[in-house]
Amino acid sequence: QVQLVESGGGLVQAGGSLRLSCAASGGTLARYAMGWFRQAPGKEREFVAAISRYGDTTYYEDFVKGRFTISRDNAKNTVALQMNNLKAEDTAVYSCNAGRDHPPSGTYYPDAYWGQGTQVTVSS
Repeated sequence: QVQLVESGGGLVQAGGSLRLSCAASGGTLARYAMGWFRQAPGKEREFVAAISRYGDTTYYEDFVKGRFTISRDNAKNTVALQMNNLKAEDTAVYSCNAGRDHPPSGTYYPDAYWGQGTQVTVSS
């Protein structure tokens, strides 16, 4: 069973950048498509971005397109989320997930493997 651990969160001013990382252990990351989700206080968890098993397909929610980039390194069992031009509304706990994707429909399906999350706070 794969375990996921996120890192890289912190406090940043609006317009700044952060790079989140998700490290996997107990399994081979290349078996899974990977996704990033976030949850702000008092809100539901929402999808941010995902990447196919070998990185050839990426998916982004509209509110991060052009600002966030998801990538993966299967040799290192890691997935990253580069976040640029951060806004106050990006403040949330960000979690990674190991799941499945369906490129023809552009859909990512989260499975049961979640990290504990990392806090991102953007000050305006």
